[in-house]
Amino acid sequence: MTTPIPDQALICSARGCRAPAVFQLRWHNPRLHAPERRKTWLACPAHRASLGDFLDARGFLREVVPLPESPTLES
Repeated sequence: MTTPIPDQALICSARGCRAPAVFQLRWHNPRLHAPERRKTWLACPAHRASLGDFLDARGFLREVVPLPESPTLES
């Protein structure tokens, strides 16, 4: 993932999706990364489960947290 331009919304990491992200899926591959290292995929509500299931099936998913200041999760 590239660093976004500040005035751009963060978008979902699912292929072809352009929806705003509201979740961070933090993961690591234990064969490649030190235990404390985390990589991050972003997810919209529609892709949170499928991206999480993909990572979880491989044993990579460590945590799912809301993106800070996500308007859909602030209530």
